[in-house]
Amino acid sequence: MSVSRGCLCCVKYLMFIFNLIFWLGGCGLFGVGVWLAFTQSEFSSLPLSFPSLSAANLLLVAGGVTMVTGFLGCLGALKEQKCLLMTFFVILLFLVLTEAALILVLSLFHEELDKKAKDDLREGMNGYETNKALAKSWDNMQRIFKCCGVSNHTDWYNKTSKTDPGKLPDSCCRDNFGECPHWEEPCYEKAKDWLLANITSVLGFGVCIGIVQILALVFSMLMYCQILRAEKYMD
Repeated sequence: MSVSRGCLCCVKYLMFIFNLIFWLGGCGLFGVGVWLAFTQSEFSSLPLSFPSLSAANLLLVAGGVTMVTGFLGCLGALKEQKCLLMTFFVILLFLVLTEAALILVLSLFHEELDKKAKDDLREGMNGYETNKALAKSWDNMQRIFKCCGVSNHTDWYNKTSKTDPGKLPDSCCRDNFGECPHWEEPCYEKAKDWLLANITSVLGFGVCIGIVQILALVFSMLMYCQILRAEKYMD
């Protein structure tokens, strides 16, 4: 029995350490999501399919779920309760499978998702004159990224003005003098490049969290089995 109890204690503390790392990782993801949300607050009225906004929401949800799951795992390890451990295992397994499915979908259908996001943005252009918040978001984005339109400046034609269908928003212009020499770069690609440049380290961090998740699954099941074995010896 002493050997079984010793194994249980070893697995218990290993699981606690991995879940503490897991919980801290969730805090990190949530923090990055909050930072992205505040950074992109100037674009908050754009469709949620816009890369920066969707990434911020995704990180907030992933970070929140990871924090709750990590806390549950730490509690289950300390209390040595089979119910908590099994609940933690099921939730974490579902989370891992969801992440794997999301990565697969993003890999296989990234072109379709890009097209959907661009279509949503173009559709939103129709409200530029009537929706002040949307107009402010578009103007902020075009001035910050020095871009014009979703794919190019022609996206604005027949969108900005019913009386002057060829007119571009002032935020598309490089300066306010004379005719409007517009920015050539597309806003969607500029925003996507900005996001990738700022989130590369987060992706590497996410891989580490994925490894910790797998190890936490293994240790939670090992601990569950050790508790069963210890209870059998006590009986």
